[in-house]
Amino acid sequence: MTATPAASTRDRILDALERLLLERGLSQVTLEAVAAEAGVSKGGLLYHFRSKDALLAGMVRRLGERSDQQLAESGSSVAEWYLQTLDAGTTNELALFQSTIAALRSVDGQQGEVQQAVIDMMRSWDDGLRAEFADPVQAEIVRLVGDGLYLAALMGLPQPDPELHRKVVSRLLGREALE
Repeated sequence: MTATPAASTRDRILDALERLLLERGLSQVTLEAVAAEAGVSKGGLLYHFRSKDALLAGMVRRLGERSDQQLAESGSSVAEWYLQTLDAGTTNELALFQSTIAALRSVDGQQGEVQQAVIDMMRSWDDGLRAEFADPVQAEIVRLVGDGLYLAALMGLPQPDPELHRKVVSRLLGREALE
């Protein structure tokens, strides 16, 4: 991800963190390296993020905000959005994919602020799904299928046949009788 000239310092720092996580992995990411990549001093970085954990948690929270924005712009229900096949070729999707990979790498078995940020993000999506379904089991099935679709897209695996995917979504959303 490339920060635009109008990007806030906070966003430039988070963009730099994502780039470094994707290029080098968590073990090679330091506050100094992120500051240098973002073009800010270490003090400037610490002004926005008090620690490496706060920085990583900030990246995860921004991912949640980006996802919420994409959901709002899609005009679809949470379930429809969660079950969509993903187009890694679009700029927004690519940015979200990269953020997701970086966020998942940042947890790497750690307990604390970063893991809590991931849990909070996932819980908000779970809450949205549960609000759409009277049956909590159905909401969980939709979440698990959506997670599988997303993971397959992240790993570059083949997407499902479009007609079969449409039928799966229709069945999961209780629309198959309408077709």
